[in-house]
Formats: sequence, C-alpha cells, structure tokens
Amino acid sequence: MAFLKNRISFSIVFGLIILAVIGVASKLYTNPAGFFQGIAVMLVIGAVIFFLIRRFYKPSPAKREQRAFVKAAKRSVKRHNQKEPSQQKKKTNNLTSIKKLRARKNHSNPKLTVIEGKKGKKKNRASFF
Repeated sequence: MAFLKNRISFSIVFGLIILAVIGVASKLYTNPAGFFQGIAVMLVIGAVIFFLIRRFYKPSPAKREQRAFVKAAKRSVKRHNQKEPSQQKKKTNNLTSIKKLRARKNHSNPKLTVIEGKKGKKKNRASFF
C-alpha cells in the first residue's frame, strides 16, 4: 500500500514538473523579452531581500562565540597536523642537528587563541521570578 502512495505522489510531482517546463518553454517562445525581464525582476527582488536580512539580522552572542571556538579548533588541528611530520624525522648522529632539535623543543611556545566572551558582566542571580 505504501508503494502505491509513493507512486501516486511521484506521478503528481512529475506531472507538475512537466507542466512547468511546458509553461516556461511556451513563455520563452511567445515573449522572450518579457520572460527575461520577469527573471531579472525576481533576481533583483531576491537579492534585495537577501541583503536586507543580512543587514538587520544580528546573530546571538552564543552563535558568535561558537563560531570563534570552531575557528580556533580548526587552527589548532591544522597546527597539530603540521607538527606531526617534523617529529617523525630520522635523528642523525651529527652534533649540530641534535643541538638544533633541543633548541626547538626548548623554545616551542603554544599558539593560543583568545575567544572573546562576557567576562566583565555580572550575573543576576536573583532572577528566578
């Protein structure tokens, strides 16, 4: 029975797509200038709506902090992956190369990324009402 329902809905959707293609083709054949003008108007209206939404929609601070955290995590993973091949190099018996390796190990500073937050703002603990 479920197969029959899927087949019916598929037929309806396929029929609507065929009718839409026929309508677009006939509009393009009878009035190509009007067709392209209509498409241009739809694109302009869509672009205006998109930029208005982008302009006035401000993401919450939690989303911004999450985005900063994800960015810092990606940097950390990238930095970690870059260190892996250098650690797997063969050690030579040359005295200068051993000194260079020791100098690198002593001076390796972790690169930390600060994630901005609301550190100075006090919490209102009496807001249970």
